[in-house]
Amino acid sequence: MQNPDELSGSSLSNLRIARYRVELEAGADGLLLPRYKGSTLRGGFGSVFRRICCAQRQDECQGCLLQESCPFAYVFETAPPAGAQALRNLESIPRPFVFEPPLEAKQEYKPGERLSFHLVVVGKGIKFLPYFILSLDELGRVGIGKGRRPYSLRGINFVGLDGTEKPIFSASDRTVRDPGTSFTGAEIMSQTTANAANDSLQINLLTMTRLKHHDRFVTALPFHVLLRGLLRRISSLMYFHQEEELDVDFTGLIGRAERVRTLSEDTRWVDWDRYSGRHDARIILGGLVGKVIYSGDAAEFRPLLKIGEYVHVGKGAVFGMGKYRIEGAE
Repeated sequence: MQNPDELSGSSLSNLRIARYRVELEAGADGLLLPRYKGSTLRGGFGSVFRRICCAQRQDECQGCLLQESCPFAYVFETAPPAGAQALRNLESIPRPFVFEPPLEAKQEYKPGERLSFHLVVVGKGIKFLPYFILSLDELGRVGIGKGRRPYSLRGINFVGLDGTEKPIFSASDRTVRDPGTSFTGAEIMSQTTANAANDSLQINLLTMTRLKHHDRFVTALPFHVLLRGLLRRISSLMYFHQEEELDVDFTGLIGRAERVRTLSEDTRWVDWDRYSGRHDARIILGGLVGKVIYSGDAAEFRPLLKIGEYVHVGKGAVFGMGKYRIEGAE
């Protein structure tokens, strides 16, 4: 039997999420960035993060005596909790952060011009925010984009659920304030209450969304495929970065999601490529963008969908892929 309060009454309520607006200022040479900036913003971040945190100067975390206490090992090479059995064979453990690039197509930024993007951090990853800030600051000296041009980190603000901002870091005094500020899954899900009775649902896919079903990337998005992707991603984030299992009836939720029908779909597949330092090669990625309208009893899924707006869905989320917005849900 359907339980409309199953998600809001589950361990999902405990999930901790923090969203920040990061402001950069182009250096003396300006910045030249691609149209989709997710990979560029994420690009050198990992190598800078490793350089700042790694005391052993090893190429691999496995076997390092400091692995359990190292911020880099946790953020980039997350291991299952001690004694854990569930999800141990997961193909790729999700990172506890998401870079949300600006959606503007602008590519050239003049010296002194500013641009902003969002950074989302999940669960235990939030306590490592000072390392994120230090790495973003140092990456500005290393440079990004074509020619690796430098930038300066001007400020980082925590963005509340109502859109209000709270300064966390400012270049003027270089002080980190209240790095543990966050909101909970319960607070996010409470935003859906007023619209729970709606029997239609519109999803706008804002960045390329890569979801697999039966081992193939989908080129149309049935609701149950979206729901499966959300359950997979959010349960993994909770397990590895909150040390909690998502205690819901997966089979029942998916079965009911299969009864939600696509009323109309206006999506297209968009390809883009990125350079992978780990593979030393360019990798072609792609995903769906556009709009899907669903019809049926989707009320019980809105809490999960709302959380998905923050953590994204599908592969490549760390680069900002899989970002969507629920239209008319607030």
